[in-house]
Amino acid sequence: MKRIRFGIIGCGNVTEVKSGPGFQKAEHCELVAVMRRDAALAEDYARRHGVPRWYADAGELIGDPDVDAVYIATPPGSHLEYALAAAKAGKPVYVEKPMALSGEECSRMIAACREAQVPLYVAYYRRALPRFLKVKELLEAGAIGDVRYAAMVQYQPAPQAKEGEIPWRLQPELSGGGLFFDLASHTLDLFDFLLGPIAEAKGIASNQQGQYAGIEDIVTATYRFESGVHGIGSWCFSAFAREDRNEIVGSLGKLSFSTFGHEPIRLDTADGTQLFPFEPPQHIQQPLIQTVVNDLLGFGVCASTGESAARTNRVMDELVKGFYSPQS
Repeated sequence: MKRIRFGIIGCGNVTEVKSGPGFQKAEHCELVAVMRRDAALAEDYARRHGVPRWYADAGELIGDPDVDAVYIATPPGSHLEYALAAAKAGKPVYVEKPMALSGEECSRMIAACREAQVPLYVAYYRRALPRFLKVKELLEAGAIGDVRYAAMVQYQPAPQAKEGEIPWRLQPELSGGGLFFDLASHTLDLFDFLLGPIAEAKGIASNQQGQYAGIEDIVTATYRFESGVHGIGSWCFSAFAREDRNEIVGSLGKLSFSTFGHEPIRLDTADGTQLFPFEPPQHIQQPLIQTVVNDLLGFGVCASTGESAARTNRVMDELVKGFYSPQS
């Protein structure tokens, strides 16, 4: 059977364990090239991970005839540029999350890939993890009856950085905003997967602590899914401790789980409490990567596409509207 040969643009930290080895271990898949602007770091990554070729120029990797598909693992600020280039070369795109800086950029990426007739996938890998597939299974089996309400809560201490340095995740021109864009995007996309698209969302974003001027460090939200389910969300990145809690409440019970933790899923009903434990995979993106490969080979479907990921960007745009000026 044919193998899909991937090249990575931006072989930084996320590719060391979470994703990079997943391309080497997924069935019918190979990692044949990597790129980083620092040539020495690109060469070092290739040597350590046994990748045959490395580049310091993204255009050279995209143009490599042995690269069938491109994984864009740079910060979101360059996702649009590289996705357009890969689409123009006729190569499928797998891009890190969030998909781009804004919903408008997502639309441009979708249009370019559609015109080039190449698939566009996004690395919202929770859509393929057994832990969250179990949540979806319980919902579809009616374990909590008719779904009424959803809640997302996340808070944590303010990020620390060396004096004079601002992490790229806190630079809107690179990330789209603050930690809300990097972390809440996972939860919002997960709930899109579990409960369907959000039809309406309203939010308030602020900078309460003032540590990093010009970015949000708290966002609160209300939203309604197309199904009629209501929900609330709160994300605070200057709190005293850490909390990561999601709830889905129905007519017959409640499901509780975290986005980033690995504790068991909890199901509460009139009959009592059930716990469903899961062990995380060694390479957290490998299950989703496998669905991408299967989709490209024509015997499977990937649940995380440009269209689904763009919905998350558009919801985030709406929730911070008023804090940031519209992004192009």
